[in-house]
Amino acid sequence: MSPKEISKKKVSKKSDRVIDSPSSPAGKMVHEQLGLYVYPEKEKKASTLEVKKSDHPKVSKFNDIDLNKWKEYGDIITDSLWLIGSRDRSGMHTAELHGNFIPQIPHQAMLRYTKQGEIVLDTFSGSGTTLIECKRLGRHGIGIELLPSLVKRSQELINKETNPYNVVTKVVEGNSCLPKTTRKVKRLLQEEYKKENVQLIIMHPPYHDIIKFSDHPEDLCNAPTNEDFLEKFSTVVRNTFELLEKNRFLVLVIGDKYNQGEWIPLSFYTMQKVLENGYKLKSIAVKNIVGTRAKRNVEHLWRRRALGGGFYIFKHEYIMFFQKR
Repeated sequence: MSPKEISKKKVSKKSDRVIDSPSSPAGKMVHEQLGLYVYPEKEKKASTLEVKKSDHPKVSKFNDIDLNKWKEYGDIITDSLWLIGSRDRSGMHTAELHGNFIPQIPHQAMLRYTKQGEIVLDTFSGSGTTLIECKRLGRHGIGIELLPSLVKRSQELINKETNPYNVVTKVVEGNSCLPKTTRKVKRLLQEEYKKENVQLIIMHPPYHDIIKFSDHPEDLCNAPTNEDFLEKFSTVVRNTFELLEKNRFLVLVIGDKYNQGEWIPLSFYTMQKVLENGYKLKSIAVKNIVGTRAKRNVEHLWRRRALGGGFYIFKHEYIMFFQKR
């Protein structure tokens, strides 16, 4: 690196560390060399939808990406390390539910694994993040939510989001572990969408008992043991298997947890449950977690605990991509 480039770096007043902004020339070079994708905090939304197809587009059966114009899809992540500065809070993404996932994840998943007009199923729909993104990207959406209060609130938020593509988004009240809920979704597919299958399943389950979302006995956050949690999760995968079109994709967003001084790799345990139920693993991405509520404003305290306890602070979660066999 030249002296001129070095002089442009920002130096922290609290230490001698050199901090490169990803948007600076030096920062951009470092991130490109490391193969890192930095998802800008104020990135232009839905630019991929504005790419005009070539005269003879080359597209796959899974998405609308024209490979003849691949260089123009700059907002689609293809790296396995996702550095995302902050969650998208635009539109009806209120982030009012503690523990919901960032909209950028379903946004990316839909661009890679669905076409406009196809159907996405979210088995733990929560506050409706996935279905809000469905409306923005022109995908139909079905959510399954256990808690009646969340069904009502999420449908309110989803309905307030603009619907430029005139898609249909519905939240089904039910337990994803039960076959009767699967039958509800099946009837909805046939009656409302005139289809038999969905083209993408997104799962963002509770990370077992890290956050207590409710007192409902069937809520996965209340599973008595890790084994009970994993069995319930496996049941959700089995119950929804037939709803997904063959060769299409399931996306799992999951993190790990600590229990009595031991790191519990929930991510890899749940990954194994998906693999045992008719899927093959296509990719794993690691997303950083910035400013989680549990650690907000107490970073120094967590650092002291980590130094004294011999552990590392959670700053990531996994996004796993599976394909139905």
